[in-house]
Amino acid sequence: MTAIPALLEQAPHTILDRPSTPSHGERKEPLPDAPIRYCLYARKSSEDDERQALSIDSQIKEMMTVAKRDGLDIVEIRRESHSAKDSGQRPVFSQLLTDIRSGTFTGIVTWAPDRLSRNAGDLGSLVDLMDQGVLKEIRTTGQKFTNSPNEKFLLMILCSQAKLENDNRGINVKRGLKNKCEMGVRPGVAPLGYLNERSLDRNKGRIVIDPIRAPTIRQLFRFVAERGASGRTLLKWLNTEANFKTRGDKRITLSGVYRILGNPFYYGMFEYPKGGDNWYKGTHEPIITKELFEEVRAMLAVAPKMRYGSKEFAFTKMLRCGNCGNGVTAEEKFKQLRDGTIRKYVYYHCSRFDQTCKQPYVREDELLNQLLQLIDQIDLDKTGMRKKLQTEVEKMNKFTADVLGMDQSIKIPKMDVRGYAKYVLKNGTTEAKRDILGISKNFGGGK
Repeated sequence: MTAIPALLEQAPHTILDRPSTPSHGERKEPLPDAPIRYCLYARKSSEDDERQALSIDSQIKEMMTVAKRDGLDIVEIRRESHSAKDSGQRPVFSQLLTDIRSGTFTGIVTWAPDRLSRNAGDLGSLVDLMDQGVLKEIRTTGQKFTNSPNEKFLLMILCSQAKLENDNRGINVKRGLKNKCEMGVRPGVAPLGYLNERSLDRNKGRIVIDPIRAPTIRQLFRFVAERGASGRTLLKWLNTEANFKTRGDKRITLSGVYRILGNPFYYGMFEYPKGGDNWYKGTHEPIITKELFEEVRAMLAVAPKMRYGSKEFAFTKMLRCGNCGNGVTAEEKFKQLRDGTIRKYVYYHCSRFDQTCKQPYVREDELLNQLLQLIDQIDLDKTGMRKKLQTEVEKMNKFTADVLGMDQSIKIPKMDVRGYAKYVLKNGTTEAKRDILGISKNFGGGK
């Protein structure tokens, strides 16, 4: 029995006492006395809370001085222009954490703790790396943080203080914006037709009328209310006759036209934030009245949605403008009356109205009356209308006689060619109306 202790004394180190060899794929821990490999991280964003921070170049210069003084091994310098308010949103910082986990770096040099984190997520990642022992040290201008409970606690306090400042600043900004709205001033850039008046006190800036663009904006609303102009008609007028440009010297778009027509700011009210259902009365001077705005909004709200150019009108393609000779086009408009009913109107106008021609819009019923009067004035034989329509007139008279002739008490007046032409213009199909207009050169090729 004494042989076993003797063997143990001769071989005190068994296989159980040997250090284990790391398996394939496992990360090899750095030796305790290995020098720390630092990455210098410099960050600055353009947001208001970062304006007092040193520039990236100044941060690097400051920390390189510290590194030279303390003999730190700066392996790489990384820069980032991004806010640290939200976690996981900085690609350079995220890559830095990945490189620390892989052992590329074991330390960080930065100007201040808030350069690394202003949110709980990124702060937790840093502390977790320290707990794992892969992040040995964080150096700033006047402090050092290692895997010591007290130093990690201090790092968390400093970064949490930066987060608290961000949160409080956000609350204060929202409170300030609300106070500004209650004072009647809409925050942000004023809509087209107005200008932001600058002031040394940011909360006292006013919104004033733009003397160049406001008259044009007012005219847009009047065109819709008085003439039933569509958005595309207004857009052509803005880009040609009015030569309207935005403050950025760009042409306005169709969606921009509709945003103007639907913005209550122009009669003195505004919503902030958008979609928040919080309405305020502005102190700015209105461009239009509320009544005009409501009338325009009602007309736009009941307008049918259809593909542009798909609507067929009876008297288009056959008439020309008597002033400039260009073709005549038409638009269908809907207006909500005081009793709540909706009435449809068709307006005809010169297709070049928005460029050079000044002829006003004509309602379809007025145009029809003019055409009926012309039927009475033209020479049917000279235009060839009588000969071409005589067959149709005979068919109409025969039809009425066959249908109504059974009742002998009903006197059936015979329709002549002129009466038939008037009947078709009033009640016929679009094709039949165009046939009537096309028969006479005075209609088809004239004014």
